[in-house]
Amino acid sequence: MVTTPATTAARKILSRLHELMASRSAAQQKLNKVVEIIGEELHSEVCSIYLLREGLLELYATRGLKQEAVHVAKLALGQGLVGTIAGNVETLNLDEAAAHPDFAYLPETGEELFHSFAGVPIVRREKSVGVLCVQHVDPRRYEEVEIEALQTVAMVLSELIANAELVDDTRTDDRVTGTGSNMLTGLQLVMGMARGHAVFHQPRIHIEHTVAEDTEAERQRVYSAFTKMREQIDRMAGASEFGVDGEHQEVLETYKMFAYDEGWARRINEAIDSGLTAEAAIERVQQRTRMRMRQIQDPLLQDRMHDLEDLANRLLRIVSGQLGTAAQLGLRQDAILIARNLGPAELLEYDRRRLKGVILEEGSLTAHVIIVARAMGVPVLGRLRDIRHQVNEGDLILMDVIENRVFVRPSPDMEEAFENKLNLTQKRRAAFAAARDLPPVTKDNERIELMVNAGLRDDAAALDVTGADGIGLFRTEFQFLVSATMPQRERQQRLYKDVLDVAGDRPVIFRTVDIGGDKALPYMRQGEDTEENPAMGWRALRLALERDGLMKAQARALLEAAAGKTLYVMFPLISEPWEFDEAKALIEKQRAWLVNQRKAVPNAVRYGAMLEVPALAEVLDLLLPRLDFLSIGTNDLTQFLFAADRAHPKLAERYDWLSIAILRFLSRIVKACEAHKVPVGVCGEMGGRTLEAMALLGLGIRRLSITPASIGPVKAMIRSLDLAPLKEEMAKLLTDGTPNARAALLAWAQERRIDLN
Repeated sequence: MVTTPATTAARKILSRLHELMASRSAAQQKLNKVVEIIGEELHSEVCSIYLLREGLLELYATRGLKQEAVHVAKLALGQGLVGTIAGNVETLNLDEAAAHPDFAYLPETGEELFHSFAGVPIVRREKSVGVLCVQHVDPRRYEEVEIEALQTVAMVLSELIANAELVDDTRTDDRVTGTGSNMLTGLQLVMGMARGHAVFHQPRIHIEHTVAEDTEAERQRVYSAFTKMREQIDRMAGASEFGVDGEHQEVLETYKMFAYDEGWARRINEAIDSGLTAEAAIERVQQRTRMRMRQIQDPLLQDRMHDLEDLANRLLRIVSGQLGTAAQLGLRQDAILIARNLGPAELLEYDRRRLKGVILEEGSLTAHVIIVARAMGVPVLGRLRDIRHQVNEGDLILMDVIENRVFVRPSPDMEEAFENKLNLTQKRRAAFAAARDLPPVTKDNERIELMVNAGLRDDAAALDVTGADGIGLFRTEFQFLVSATMPQRERQQRLYKDVLDVAGDRPVIFRTVDIGGDKALPYMRQGEDTEENPAMGWRALRLALERDGLMKAQARALLEAAAGKTLYVMFPLISEPWEFDEAKALIEKQRAWLVNQRKAVPNAVRYGAMLEVPALAEVLDLLLPRLDFLSIGTNDLTQFLFAADRAHPKLAERYDWLSIAILRFLSRIVKACEAHKVPVGVCGEMGGRTLEAMALLGLGIRRLSITPASIGPVKAMIRSLDLAPLKEEMAKLLTDGTPNARAALLAWAQERRIDLN
């Protein structure tokens, strides 16, 4: 048996509540008694229960506040501390309640005497249906054991108030709010188009019984469920159809590590020891995980929490005997899978012949399931809020991730337009494939270097598929992002060697690890302080030079992987020349050490820098003599130039690559590189859009590194273009006072029948 202060406190309260819930007292009497019990056990002068009735949080029972306020005091969702807890489904623990920005004083309650405040949401069907809170005269934060006891009691209360029908019916949230055609947008995660019928990944398991009759029996049920779940994960990891190599395999190994995590199992055991059933204990720990996820700003850590939630759902289905996910029941027709979130192992359970696409209410680019979906070739669209409440099982769905659109119950016109685009896309793809071996040469015989951006081992296969000249940007941090622990040098070396072997004689430009900021790693924390501007914070080369052990290991891995070949290394986020000098010196020192150890090294090392920070342009004349090549990272560079976050919806129109400001800046960089005879290219998204790529060629850029999907369209544009008149047009646009070149360039291209499709 696991005994902690938290389980002891919760057990004392639940043992008293167990008898109370079994009694025939009226619901109101039970709630009145509940607040007395909690107040006594936690030595708190105030304990109150607010329940959601007709859209408002109504004070239903209290110990310590004025009794005449019961059923009179009400707060809207989001109003006051109670409304904030319910609206955000979060816990608050304050030593001075009035200092909180959301504090709202209710004079009828007499709460002005009390300073400290703690509250937890009462959750039913993933929705807040009430709030349980305590208050104290003296300013103090409630201890963690007290908060955990409140959270456990809140679970039991959710069963009590649901059985008594005291709150708004949460089942209405399961109803679809419309039957006509609908068009939705989300976050593009895995590109592609798909047609299929809606299938819900799993029915939500609702916990009906929360208080355990026999704690030891509940513990054995959980032990048995853990054994079965781990066997499932082991079988899945061993039966992967992608071979033994690849990031998807590392993803499954990380997922497996979570399944065997003793800390997670211990927390569930502690919840059982507090008096909960096995199902309620799993849900209790899962609720805590969800609350933590809402508080975490680090997207990578959120993704790892999703893995843990996926495992919790699997464990809950096993322990409750409700094993029927859509995967187990089998797909009967072409399907679009719909889920709040999805784990990588669960995706692998589906029949790939029938699974055409996935729609998630949540999801992110670094989520483990996305890496697996990309390897499977399944389009995924994420961040479609409440999609499960807007679609019926079996509804026809058309997914166009390329255009960021989902059509639900499409009209005949929508279907026809979709099919036409799908056919056209397939024809275009066939045409691009047929032109794979044709060189990207303009009509006036200028050869353009077309390379691909990559970050995963599997991405290297795009070289042969697209006919690209090489990999112009290999993002080495992806291996760090999908790993549960810091990748060892040997693992890094295997990845780099595999990529170089696939590339053959074609160059691969490795960007040293760009982590930190908004790509923080959970196993390499920077302390508790969060950065207000992570994109401009302690990241990339700044972090790597400080953590030189990390960069030394990567340098060794790159040098040994490229033995006998030419190694291309590029440093990100350089602001001043000395940063480049330090980074190059670190790699050269590792090369000298390897030579001294009589180990094989590259025939040559070519060093480059990424120009993303505008300050570097002012000292470029000092840096260029030391460079073998320069790459312009247009994504970061443009947002820094415009002081406009590229993810901010209100600033989207200002983040325009065809603004004269950015074009003039780029023109200055190109001219400086030409003067020093240093090759310059672009490795941002700007180069992957045909009109923008055309503008870059007009400025003098001759190397583009873009997504594999963009190679075909950009090559078609290049082969339809005369560069000489384009250079003249660009020179005119940069000086004639036009604020934005988009309209003028588009008209120029259309007049000359440049292929921009």
